Amino acid sequence: MSEDSRKIAAEAEKAEAVKTKSMQAIKLAALLKKYGIVFALILLIAGISLAEPKFLSPTNIFNVLTQSSIYGIMALGMTLVIITKGIDLSVGSILAFSGIVAASLGQVAGATTKFFPSLGEMPVIVPILAALLIGAVLGGINGSLIAYTGIPAFIATLGMMTMARGMTLMYTGGKPVSQLTPDFMFIGSKVGIIPVPVIIYLLMAFITWVLLNHTAFGKNVYAIGGNTKAAEVSGVNVKKNLVILYVFTGLLCAVAALVFAGRVGSVHPGAATGYELTAIASAVIGGTSFDGGIGTVSGTIIGALVLGVLRNGLTLLGVQAYWQQVLEGLIIIVAVIIDMRKNAKKK
Repeated sequence: MSEDSRKIAAEAEKAEAVKTKSMQAIKLAALLKKYGIVFALILLIAGISLAEPKFLSPTNIFNVLTQSSIYGIMALGMTLVIITKGIDLSVGSILAFSGIVAASLGQVAGATTKFFPSLGEMPVIVPILAALLIGAVLGGINGSLIAYTGIPAFIATLGMMTMARGMTLMYTGGKPVSQLTPDFMFIGSKVGIIPVPVIIYLLMAFITWVLLNHTAFGKNVYAIGGNTKAAEVSGVNVKKNLVILYVFTGLLCAVAALVFAGRVGSVHPGAATGYELTAIASAVIGGTSFDGGIGTVSGTIIGALVLGVLRNGLTLLGVQAYWQQVLEGLIIIVAVIIDMRKNAKKK
């Protein structure tokens, strides 16, 4: 082989090597983009476990799952809302109001602070239906205001957040409601070693996944978030779907309220304050985009777990709750910045 031929062959080999490395880099970038949040969760678990071995104990793992189930259920609804370029700041207040009404109907007959003294023990289905009704009605009001008046979702749900919290205080006179029936408390208990809240969380996640991925409603949610005007032109009833969306979110808040009440054993008027931010954070960390049209149930579940693991790990490590809030806020900011950069590249 001549010198020129060897040079050409060497250059071809170098070009092939560069092409291979480039392809590998592209595949790695795609992998990180798709599963980056999963890798982050694994690294977080590994880091905390090295610092505090107690973290991986079965009792603590189930504790993390139980804690994340309450705001995780709310985050499922928040995911759908954000996919449509909306926001719901009222989820924490809806949880508090529906939860405290349910608790007032679910007290034992001999409760020392009986909310309805003349009312005996009610079947657990009564407080459950009461909570679901309140969640659906308040969610429906949110959706109707946003769909039929043109009020921005931020303003409509901010108003509902204040109103629902005020109604909670008026309903109870600022006092907590406790001493719930055993049937009610079962919602926050365990079946064997599996916490009931986790079972309920997984069930709600499955229902949400089916709605989002295997129904016309789910397709409409993505269409509205992608381009509202285009969705209308293609025959999507945007207003109707928005109302249904916020009703569903309200129902999920009510379910979270029942889990909260069953786990804690009481509900106070200030319950779930700030949970709306945790629900938003779970969705955004899980990849739901504020630009609309992007979001998955699985991503939100991972996002909720990231926050649950972080909170639990920092508590085990003795970090003050105030610093936990600071870190959670930083995580939200970083997640939004990453999301903005992704969408900027697409454009």
